[in-house]
Amino acid sequence: MKFTTPAGQNPIDQLKVIGKPTDRIDGPKKTTGTAPYAYERHDVVPNQAYGYIVGAAIAKGRINAIDLAEAKAAPGVIAIVTADSAGRLGKGKMNTAKLLAGPDVEHYHQAVALIVAETFEQARAAAALVRVDYARAKGRFDLAEQLKGIPLTGDGNAGSPVDRVGDFARAFAAAPVTLDATYTTPDHSHAMMEPHASIAAWDGDALTLWTSNQMIAWGKEELALTLGIPKEKVRVISPYIGGGFGGKLFLRADAVMAALGARAAGRPVKIALARPMMANNTTHRPATIQRIRIGATKDGKITAIAHESGSGDLPGGGPETAVNQTKLLYAGANRLTAMRLAVLDLPEGNAMRAPGEAPGLMALEIAMDEMAEKLGMDPIAFRIANDTQVDPAKPDRKFSQRQLIECLQQGSERFGWQARKAKAAQVRDGQWLVGMGVAAGFRNNITMKSAARVGIDRKGMVTVATDMTDIGTGTYTIIAQTAAEVMGVPLDKVIVLLGDSSFPVSAGSGGQWGANSSTAGVYAACMKLRESVAQRLGFNSAEVEFAGGKVRSGNRSVDLADAAGDAGLSAEDAIEFGDLGKQYQQSTFASHFCEVGVHAMTGEIRIRRMLAVCAAGRILNPKSARNQVIGAMTMGAGAALMEELAVDKRFGFFVNHDLAGYEVPVHADIPHQEVIFLDEVDPTSSPMKAKGVGELGICGVGAAIANAIYNATGARVRDYPITLEKFMDRLPEVA
Repeated sequence: MKFTTPAGQNPIDQLKVIGKPTDRIDGPKKTTGTAPYAYERHDVVPNQAYGYIVGAAIAKGRINAIDLAEAKAAPGVIAIVTADSAGRLGKGKMNTAKLLAGPDVEHYHQAVALIVAETFEQARAAAALVRVDYARAKGRFDLAEQLKGIPLTGDGNAGSPVDRVGDFARAFAAAPVTLDATYTTPDHSHAMMEPHASIAAWDGDALTLWTSNQMIAWGKEELALTLGIPKEKVRVISPYIGGGFGGKLFLRADAVMAALGARAAGRPVKIALARPMMANNTTHRPATIQRIRIGATKDGKITAIAHESGSGDLPGGGPETAVNQTKLLYAGANRLTAMRLAVLDLPEGNAMRAPGEAPGLMALEIAMDEMAEKLGMDPIAFRIANDTQVDPAKPDRKFSQRQLIECLQQGSERFGWQARKAKAAQVRDGQWLVGMGVAAGFRNNITMKSAARVGIDRKGMVTVATDMTDIGTGTYTIIAQTAAEVMGVPLDKVIVLLGDSSFPVSAGSGGQWGANSSTAGVYAACMKLRESVAQRLGFNSAEVEFAGGKVRSGNRSVDLADAAGDAGLSAEDAIEFGDLGKQYQQSTFASHFCEVGVHAMTGEIRIRRMLAVCAAGRILNPKSARNQVIGAMTMGAGAALMEELAVDKRFGFFVNHDLAGYEVPVHADIPHQEVIFLDEVDPTSSPMKAKGVGELGICGVGAAIANAIYNATGARVRDYPITLEKFMDRLPEVA
């Protein structure tokens, strides 16, 4: 199905199933512990051995020699894999570093060996007996130091021109009110509940991998490329994923080493990365140093805005695109956005929930508050005054939908913003200083080709199969809702099969594109199946109605089961998107509000309540969408107040590489969260008229918290996370 013109009225608009707050159909399996996650697939293949990865003990250098004698003699050891024994390996197009080191070491905890043993404990014990002789080389681990002297570019790549609109320098110099400030965000870990895990089994020259991966088709292709085998010989299965947040978008060492270990051992091998390896062996959100300049007239109209961001990655890597939202969020005739990319010898920086916008808005939305204060304006009024309904760089290109003002206004009313004191440090509740903060949220809408296969059996059951994944987001349910809506059956008459590369290729879970694109692919397959049903019955497909498990046309009505017949019916199709995303600027918007208490004597910060108001197209399932947003708000709170991968700048690794040292929020940290979805449909986005919301929920949260802390204390902190030592000496004196 080609999607080249805005969607008109279609079966989704019935809203009999779509749009209803529906419990997750996979919920019973998850709550009873029967949902099969990768490491727990004891049922799929017998005689599984255990693998344990030995990670590099240096960040940069070479392996002189590896002594395996003691490890080979250890109890239970079946096989050992190193670069010397693995054979020729390729490197995935989406991997920055090799997944098996040798002889060069590119980052700390890069895999250097794999021990395969009968039990996990035996494999771990033997791994400790591997002796590696390294030649350590000088590494680059300090972002601020490495950014010095690197020129600004448009996209972080050498030679790309800085993105300019108008004459920023002249307009900024002429502006009567200006801001020039620098903000920093640290490296962040995905810290998902389920570790990276895989089970690999060979059948001759064919490989099956049960794994935890967000993008099945990507994983299959990258694994085949790395191993040097045809992708037709690889099957990837990942029906349930215990969190990913971008950390499982790409092929990682657990998958490759499991495959190599299984080949060496001649039997299936399972691997789960130890928690410390998740920080240093896999990917993370890169740290940023951001400079923001804003110039405005005295009545609050932005005339000049510039956002520069610097980040780092391994050689051949890419930048954290923290300037993206600044190109589109606010008006202003004169604009400049640019990036710097330093080469660092730290583990690979890559996508983490809302890459670009999440750290970018942590800076931009503090700057907007600082500018509002300079102007003597309410922060919401300042944002509204600089709204734009068109792409500021291309005024003839309109937003398909843009309800940022409505988000801010509804949020202000619901949150009780009118009670906020404009002057900081004015509100006390006993020993607590109380403040409110606001920030705008923004995330672009992305669509991707997505396919599905839908069938009806003689019992009237509808089965959907697609390689789309569910990373805890409710994908099973919204796909079932889509099929139920289009085929006119109850939800309990739909079976959903996900996460298998033998199914049609979908968008996958990432970039906030998954829900809208994958359900649109299911819609396309269902519409094709409806045509087959109508054709079999001799009905006019343009007039046919599917409802209540029946197919009707005029005075004729046939049970869907009877229409399918004993042999059943099936159809496969894909949604292919045209250039509507280029004709219209498709984006999602939010307003985030936060109230905090800061202890007047100790500086302890407590979030009291949070509110998100989101405009993100049609909400397919308000219940699971709310879950997505409150989860994202919680991650945003962690980024604002506690999360930071501490870099050892001597030896080049993340020190706090487990959940004891890398703190994430718990229930007690966030007592009350509220989410409001504005009524919106976007016919330019897909037949579903939906967009993504899972990443929008984190965009702006950190700044809303930072702004609330400033409102409570009068102490402005521009370096995340906002920990008490950064403002303790600036707290108001206790009376």
